[in-house]
Amino acid sequence: MADETKTFDVVFTGTGRSTGKMRNDITVDFETMKETYELATDEGPFHGGDGTAPPPLALFTAALTGCVMTQIRAFSKRLKIPIRGVEVQARLHWQGEQDGSEPYVTAPVGFDLDIALDTDASETDQRRLLEAAKKGCFIEQTLAQGLQVGHRLKLDGDWKAA
Repeated sequence: MADETKTFDVVFTGTGRSTGKMRNDITVDFETMKETYELATDEGPFHGGDGTAPPPLALFTAALTGCVMTQIRAFSKRLKIPIRGVEVQARLHWQGEQDGSEPYVTAPVGFDLDIALDTDASETDQRRLLEAAKKGCFIEQTLAQGLQVGHRLKLDGDWKAA
C-alpha cells in the first residue's frame, strides 16, 4: 500500500526595525514550529553603514547554500543513499546599473552551486539525491518559480497596495 500524500504549511514571518545607520534588527518567527530567531543585517561604509552584521545578500547566499545542504542530508536518509559529508561552493551574481545620481537597478545574472558529496554512492544515486534536494529546497523552488513579491505601504494609517 502506497503512502498517503500529505500536505503541510511552512510559514515564517519577519518583523524588522531600523536600529542604526543602515542596521536592521529582525525577529523571524517560524510559526509552523513555534520557533523565533533574532537576526541582523547591516551594510558597510559603501552604503553608509557600520558593518556590524552581514549584509542581506550574505544572509541570502547562506540561506540558499544551507537550504540545499540541509535537504541533501535529510533526503540521503530517506532515499537510503549514505553520505559522510557535503560541501557546497555557491556563486550568486547580480549586476547593477545606475543612471547618474538615480538609485541603481539590479538584476540577477546567475546563481551556481557546485556540490561535492563525500560518498561511495553511484553517480545515478548522487544525481537522484541532488534532484530530490533541489525539489525540497524551499528557496530554490521559490527562485525557480519567479514568485512575485507583494508590497504594501502604510499610508494614513491604512495598508495600501504599492
